[in-house]
Amino acid sequence: MMSGMDAAVQNYIDAIDPGRRPLFDRLHELLLREFPDIDVVISYQMPTYVLGDHRVYVAAWKHGLSVYGWDQGQDGGFTVRHPELLTHKGTIKLPPAAAADIDDDEFADLFRHALGVAA
Repeated sequence: MMSGMDAAVQNYIDAIDPGRRPLFDRLHELLLREFPDIDVVISYQMPTYVLGDHRVYVAAWKHGLSVYGWDQGQDGGFTVRHPELLTHKGTIKLPPAAAADIDDDEFADLFRHALGVAA
């Protein structure tokens, strides 16, 4: 376990349904790789990736994953390119099949914008 991640996060990860786990692991590892100084905590009963004053939440649900937490317009155009994934609550609902069509660079760009480090 990395130093910036608390034990509750590992417990959450260990409890993820095996059908959702590969997608969760993909985004989790991407966030850790792109932002080595990021802290990962449990907030609102889900993993929360904290960088400075910015947060991104990633939760496993029956449909796949939900990703949210950025300020409006701070997603690097992700929701414009993928409007079918955006819910009315400003959450990206990400089924595994949809995620398979999105490359890691696009997810990394979403996270850079959401976490306030986009160039």
